[in-house]
Amino acid sequence: MHGASPTPLLGTTIGGFLDRAVQRWGDRPALVVREQNLRLSYAELGRAVEQLAAALLARGLKPGDRVGIWAPNCAEWVLTQFATARAGLILVNINPAYRTHELAYALNKADCAALLLTRRHKDSDYLAMLRELAPELRDAAPGALHAQHLPELRNVVLLEDTSEAGVLGWNTLLDSVTAESTEFLNQIAATLNFDDPINIQFTSGTTGQAKGATLTHHNLLNNGFFVGEAMRLTEQDRLCIPVPFYHCFGMVLGNLACITHGSCMVIPGAGFDPLATLETVAEERCTGLHGVPTMFIAELNHPRFNEFELGSLRTGIMAGSPCPTEIMRRVVNAMHMRDVTIAYGMTETSPVSFQTTPDDPLERRVSTVGRVHPHIEVKIVDTEGHIVPRGITGELCTRGYSVMLSYWNDASRSHEVIDAAGWMHTGDLAIIDAQGYANIVGRIKDMVIRGGENIYPREIEEFLYTHPQILDVQVFGVPDPKYGEELCAWIRLREDQQLSDEDIRTFCQDRIAHYKIPRHIRFVDSYPLTVTGKVQKFHMRETMMQELDLTVARTA
Repeated sequence: MHGASPTPLLGTTIGGFLDRAVQRWGDRPALVVREQNLRLSYAELGRAVEQLAAALLARGLKPGDRVGIWAPNCAEWVLTQFATARAGLILVNINPAYRTHELAYALNKADCAALLLTRRHKDSDYLAMLRELAPELRDAAPGALHAQHLPELRNVVLLEDTSEAGVLGWNTLLDSVTAESTEFLNQIAATLNFDDPINIQFTSGTTGQAKGATLTHHNLLNNGFFVGEAMRLTEQDRLCIPVPFYHCFGMVLGNLACITHGSCMVIPGAGFDPLATLETVAEERCTGLHGVPTMFIAELNHPRFNEFELGSLRTGIMAGSPCPTEIMRRVVNAMHMRDVTIAYGMTETSPVSFQTTPDDPLERRVSTVGRVHPHIEVKIVDTEGHIVPRGITGELCTRGYSVMLSYWNDASRSHEVIDAAGWMHTGDLAIIDAQGYANIVGRIKDMVIRGGENIYPREIEEFLYTHPQILDVQVFGVPDPKYGEELCAWIRLREDQQLSDEDIRTFCQDRIAHYKIPRHIRFVDSYPLTVTGKVQKFHMRETMMQELDLTVARTA
């Protein structure tokens, strides 16, 4: 099926659209960064982006060059996102959780000519890690780095003022603007094509080296626009964005959804903090809030939750991982987010392919990921690649404007996921019903096959969420010598609650099939998470395999 729409795709670059936004909403608030006490109107945002774009060109960068950014959420990240697009540079998003090995891989895979970084965040000393990789930085002139292990990197920019060797300070960079670089920027604008690549986002790399999804103006701008359309965003909206910018959730569903509708981007902090998010929503009277399920759970269960007036909230997105039905209901009722939407997608598709809308019945919004996005085609196929009937589980494939160009400099792995007809094979198992609503039932690799029975962990999770004492649950498979795989459940209980393994099994008895009852049950206080708040089931699986008999682990 496909998302027929009377609304045409935007046929412009990100810089071109930002120019329109400035003309249309110049006096409206565009960016609020609470931690930095910074507020910019659209007119001020436009001027700051132009200055930074011209400054990057003044440092010798040219269209097509790759510019890495290694920082948590901040105003400079937003400016860099738009300035690189304006100058035809390719922004390379670097995960704030990366360490030296991963940093070196990302910089060298993309052949980054420049790196913008913050000095440190949490327990990460970014500058020290970079110096470990490039000790030549201590003797280099700013903009003239020649490092053995980072051969293409020339410019290192710290997102603050500094006089350290080899490093350019933020204000010094901005002062680099010349009449020639400004004129060059104006000339570039007329030559850019909306199909040009402007962003490389590395996937998680849980198996093998991370892959760099290469995305265009057309990919990202249109996806941000149609995400904002589904949320009914206008210039009156103020969207709180606690999800990280290095991921599509922050920079597309957040920043680009806002600028395509004249809405205000409100940044509560460098990293996610439930209290700071609640404070920001209340203080700034935000009308929208984004988050993955674990973020909303943390906010709803914060001991000070009831202190905050959240009545201004209306919309937002819960996405990034399966959204528990019970959590969705609490977000609607306790957080006043009556128009909250669920979105589904992946980095390689810019990212959203399905989304609910405020017009969908609440039951649909809490139990599905909505219907296909405008201008996107989807199909569900079996293991042989044949399209299956409605209501049958299979792999979800997508095609359309949102599909990435390729994995950067990786033709073989690109061909593994994008077939000759242009279909992106997501690796996700899905069902689409007669009305076109989709349900994601799991990953192909996460599906558990126990004694020949296919089990979808999310089904078990949704069932266990109905237990009144359970706060959160994650279900996954572990190797088993008899059945091939067995189910394991990691369970977080509500505060001051106690349950036993037997209590869980009794709750399941006669309510779900016997083979769906988890054999292994662990009560935990937390889960291993990515920086975006996604649960890392592969880490849980590894932990359980270590706890179980080693002969069992070797059968995997």
